[in-house]
Amino acid sequence: MTVTGVRIAVGKLLLLTGVVLLLFIPYLLWGTDIVAAQSQATLRSELARTLTSRPVAHPSSTSPPATFGGSPALAPPLADPPVGTAVGTIHIPAIGLSMAVVEGTGSAELRMGPGHYTGTPLPGEAGNSAIAGHRTTYLRPFYSLNALRPGDRIIVTTVQGTFTYRMTSSLVVSPDDVAVVAPSSFPELTLTTCNPRWSATQRLVVHARLAASTLSSGATDPSATVERLTPAARRRDAAALSGHGGHWPPALAWGAGVLLLAVALDVVRRRLAGGPRVAVMVVGALAWLGVLFFFFGAVGPLLPASF
Repeated sequence: MTVTGVRIAVGKLLLLTGVVLLLFIPYLLWGTDIVAAQSQATLRSELARTLTSRPVAHPSSTSPPATFGGSPALAPPLADPPVGTAVGTIHIPAIGLSMAVVEGTGSAELRMGPGHYTGTPLPGEAGNSAIAGHRTTYLRPFYSLNALRPGDRIIVTTVQGTFTYRMTSSLVVSPDDVAVVAPSSFPELTLTTCNPRWSATQRLVVHARLAASTLSSGATDPSATVERLTPAARRRDAAALSGHGGHWPPALAWGAGVLLLAVALDVVRRRLAGGPRVAVMVVGALAWLGVLFFFFGAVGPLLPASF
């Protein structure tokens, strides 16, 4: 290959790199929503099947919430669901949020929706139940979490019932501050997300206290005991929020596909002419965009999380 040929090849490679980088921005803004929406549909279907077989009572003006000794009734402890499965739904009227919650806070789980910290109590149980969520991608569940004010309702529904929390406080901490998900002596809900938007340098934390509950008729035996995670295990799970949950082989494989298909399209452009070239280029470009979408999906978990 001549020097001119090398320069042309390098120029095309740089151009391709620039196009890929430019297209990664709309993928983050809208492509991740497609991924999360599909996962949300799956989680909601899973919840519908579970709740159909185990009805959950919902609070209403005619049925007062259950209480015990003047305090909201607590759900008996349950073992955490398998990671990646549905936990329940979270509804925050003040910011227009209504999404299914998945078990786990790894990159794969948070692409599905808000994730329950494995090892913390499930919502409605005694202690500090914690949920993390993306701030700017994957349907942006906690985009407006900073807009919550003391007294705002956070309603979580699980197989154990419907639990209404009232926001009490918010703070900004470092990403490695696991104290925010430490056990508490009273039933509370902790929501975490990255701060500021489009950055993972800090963590925005919202605390809420259980204010009302309506237990389902199928709530488990109150005598059940569940072993929760040790502080070391909680630190390990909190570290998963840094977003390093991806794998290099799939990303490299899809990246190779993006490059090879781009080279093939360039060859077609130079060798064919007229109508056939246009038809092949259109079909090839659509195929290239599809491969690029999967490439971005494999690269995303390798990057620091932008909750």
